[in-house]
Parts: sequence; structure tokens; C-alpha cells
Amino acid sequence: MSRELPVINATAPQTFRRRRDRLPKPDWLKIRLGDPTMQNRVLRLIQGLNLHTVCQEARCPNIFECWSDGTATFMICGDTCTRHCGFCAVNKGKPGELDPEEPRHVAEAVRHLGLAHAVITSVNRDDLPDGGAAHWAETIRWVRRLNPDCKIEVLIPDFNGDEAALNTVLDAQPDVLNHNMETIARLYRRVRPDANYQQSLTLLRRAAERRDREGRGMLTKSGIMVGLGETFDEVVELMKDLRAVSCDIMTIGQYLQPHERRLPVERYVTPEEFARWREIGLQLGFRHVESGPLVRSSYHARRQAENSREGISTAVHEVIG
Repeated sequence: MSRELPVINATAPQTFRRRRDRLPKPDWLKIRLGDPTMQNRVLRLIQGLNLHTVCQEARCPNIFECWSDGTATFMICGDTCTRHCGFCAVNKGKPGELDPEEPRHVAEAVRHLGLAHAVITSVNRDDLPDGGAAHWAETIRWVRRLNPDCKIEVLIPDFNGDEAALNTVLDAQPDVLNHNMETIARLYRRVRPDANYQQSLTLLRRAAERRDREGRGMLTKSGIMVGLGETFDEVVELMKDLRAVSCDIMTIGQYLQPHERRLPVERYVTPEEFARWREIGLQLGFRHVESGPLVRSSYHARRQAENSREGISTAVHEVIG
């Protein structure tokens, strides 16, 4: 059943580009289709457990490659977001009730897929007093209960700056705490009209401070999209802001307009620029920087975390330096 396209928040200035006016995609934006047999297995599993994946909802370009490898990023708290980001394809509107069976179903899906590293994200649930934090914690606990050897990476919303909600998630002890900045500060009103740049930095700082205070091995992580009108140096400034709050891992990928009612691509960033950002990021002290045209937050997430723990990126940093 098709969905009616949501109306973007009128308070945020938007510009849209008709299909015939879009910039032509460069040759380096090629997508691997992968093995349809494994893709169908993942799809049947997701549908059978009444789950959602950000791979489908956000129209991720890597869905074929990841599903062929038997991996998926689970999206909890339903499939309808209360915010109006200018880049996102996820359905907007009034969400339904939380599914109390969802945490267990996510854990069962992780077990069926035999995942060694599970990535979980969610829509924003500003309609809930805790932003869905308790549901998040229950999901982490269920995944840990059924998959004790699996590493758990969570890509969380900002919970409107509620430190108690963040602590509820941290109490469940995820292995990687990810919160995406999405874009540079100057573009927030256009790209993330319901979010706040400093609030997102504060969330990452609080997570890192609590980790350090308690002596945990948890990694912190954030990511952005480029091609929305930012400059090269503005991305570098954002990287410095992330390092100032002790962020360990950063992802940088090309924004791709999911449909005509979303922000247009202002430019396609070259592979050489992505490589340069990676070099700069490692020099700034990130444990790992995943930077490339098709990079997304959960793309090669297991490798990112393993490299960060094993010091592989540090070794590259020493060579570059």
C-alpha cells in the first residue's frame, strides 16, 4: 500500500528540484546488487517478525550489499517519525503505540541472522515522555539476553536533550553509542529544523564522559552527509567539534535525494575529497573514519568498531603523520 508523501515543516525554508533538473550522478556512485537469495531471506525474516529496517525506510543505497551479507539495521519505535528533517525518506506524522513485542523480535532476528555486530536505530518519538528511551533499553537487554556474544551498536535520537533518557540507554550498556550530527551547524535550520547542533554535541559529550567515569569500553560515534551546501573547511570544523567531545568514530557519506519532496543534492563530492577528510580525521585523533560516497552510519559498522578497538586506524594515523 502506497503512502501519501508527508508535508515538510513549513517553518524551514526548502528547495526542491524536479527529476529532470537533478544533477547527473557521477560514475563513482555505483551500487552493488549482491545475492538476491540472501536478500530475500532477510526480507522474509523482517516481515515475519513485524519489524522495520532503516535500510528500507530510509532507502539506503547499500541495502543490496548489506542484505546479501545477511546484515540489516533494525529500526525500532515504529516507522513514523515526529520530526521533519529535509533529507529523510522515513514516514512523518503521528506515530502509533509502541509494540511491546518489538524488543524480543529484534533479538530473535539477530539470532536468526547469526549477527556478531547488531545495529539498531529508531525514529524520533517526541510524543513520548522519555522519547522512547525505556523501549531502547529493553531492546538492548533482549538482544544481549538472546545473543550474549553479539556486539550492540545503537544509533539514537537526541531525546530533546534529556540526560535522564540518555542515561536510560547507557544503563543497558551498548557497545557503540552513535548519534549523527547529519550536517554542519550553518545548515541545521534547513536540514534538521527540529534539532539543535549544540544539543547533539552535548549528548555525545555526556556519553563519553560517563563512559570514561565508569571505565567502560564503549565507543562513541557520529556521522554526516555531504553535498547539501557545506564547504570542505566547514566539515573540518565539525570534525574538530566532534573530537572536542571525545567522539571515537566518524562516518562521512554523500547525500542522495530519496525523492522529489526532499532536499536536492547541491553537488557530488569527489572520492579525493572523501579521502582527504579521512586523513584529516585520523590526524585529529579519531580512532576510525569511514569516508566515501556510499558510506552510511551502519555501513561496515562491525569493521569500524573492530578497527577502533584494535588500533588499526591509529597505525594509519602514524603513517600519515
